Amino acid sequence: MAGSSHGHTPAAWTGVIIAFIGFLVSGAFMVMAQPVGFWVGMGVVLLGGVVGGIMRMMGMGQKNEHPVHQVAAKGAPAGAKG
Repeated sequence: MAGSSHGHTPAAWTGVIIAFIGFLVSGAFMVMAQPVGFWVGMGVVLLGGVVGGIMRMMGMGQKNEHPVHQVAAKGAPAGAKG
């Protein structure tokens, strides 16, 4: 996907970092055989998705201005000007 800005937004970075921390927490507690801590970590993973989605709705996500994301006119082939 050369030339794409896929995922290079504050919303994407924040959501992924929070989810990554949740996976680290879950993994550590899984090794320590502590189910409650594991599920808390999984909750943090879900929180990352929620935070990323909220930030996207606040305008910090990717804008749909990239030509790949443009919808072609009805009946026109993809990429056709119309």
